Amino acid sequence: MKLFARLLVHHLVVVSVMGVVSILAAELAAHPFIRHHVEQMATLIGPQGGSLRSDLAAGMRGTLTRALMVALPMALVVATLTAWFAARRVTASVRVLQAGSSAIASGEYARRLPTAGQDELADLARSFNLMAATLQRVEESRVELIGNVGHELRTPVAAARAYAEAAEDGILPTLQAVTSIRRELAVMERLVEDLTVVSRVEAGRVELHLRAVAVDEVLRQAQERYELPFESRQVTLQVMYPASPLLVWIDPERGQQILANLLSNALRHTPPGHSVQLRVTVQGGHAMFLVQDAGTGIAPEHLERVFERFFRADSARRRGEGSGVGLTIARGLARAMHGDVRVVSSTPQGSTLCWMTPLTTPARATGSM
Repeated sequence: MKLFARLLVHHLVVVSVMGVVSILAAELAAHPFIRHHVEQMATLIGPQGGSLRSDLAAGMRGTLTRALMVALPMALVVATLTAWFAARRVTASVRVLQAGSSAIASGEYARRLPTAGQDELADLARSFNLMAATLQRVEESRVELIGNVGHELRTPVAAARAYAEAAEDGILPTLQAVTSIRRELAVMERLVEDLTVVSRVEAGRVELHLRAVAVDEVLRQAQERYELPFESRQVTLQVMYPASPLLVWIDPERGQQILANLLSNALRHTPPGHSVQLRVTVQGGHAMFLVQDAGTGIAPEHLERVFERFFRADSARRRGEGSGVGLTIARGLARAMHGDVRVVSSTPQGSTLCWMTPLTTPARATGSM
């Protein structure tokens, strides 16, 4: 049976039950009422009233019954029409929802439902629209991701093919071609590894081994790792250690991965002869690892978009300088460790990115071992 028919039948059953109950209630309530008024009328009539009691009672009861018999069909007609309109309204909303669901299932993620009203059906339509908007964003992100991955892989693949063809034609020495091809393969391998990390972070499946780590040790490892790359680009890396010992609650390997992405980003945007500063401050129970570069800064409309996968504020960024997901990985890892990565300032003379992560105490560090 269709939903409309079921709703209509249910309404009519309810109306019928109410009609029967109303008749029984009227009959039960009318008996003492009629008896009381018959006694009053018999008293007013006088000696002849006694013989009229039964006729008066029968007349009043018959009048009540006839009134109920007339009123009940009229009430049933009105109730039936009301039930029909109510069932039609509900089923119409359900049909709209069904059509929207079918459209979403077929890939029409832009479909939206009307949300007029303040009842539960309107709330359901609003929830549906929210779901559709989320699915649309996911689909757009998927399509964009496929396009970006294809774009990022197209250049190293084309370069590797060109080197191989040059070696085959004898234009390029074999050893030099192999070296160049391996370099292009390294670019593709780094992209694949970064995408793997991004997928794990976004799915909440990244493995973490949290423990207390000294801030000085985190800074020292980052400095040792990046001194030579900075020197090769003629950029100075200034690491400023905190005045007093600090402990942070992080996964040391993932923490270095966050700083590596922040420092790599700063190095790409800092011209030779300038410097990048790495320092730590304390704010509200968190350590703030600040990476300040001397680049061209970030436009205000791009401050949040820099954390999107493959977003490039500068479309002329040189190939091979990052996979385009470094800041996405940094923010995802930081949030997995109950922190965050943000742009705290950006001017035409440079930008400052901050990795915020919880501080811990020696007592907690001892208790966790």
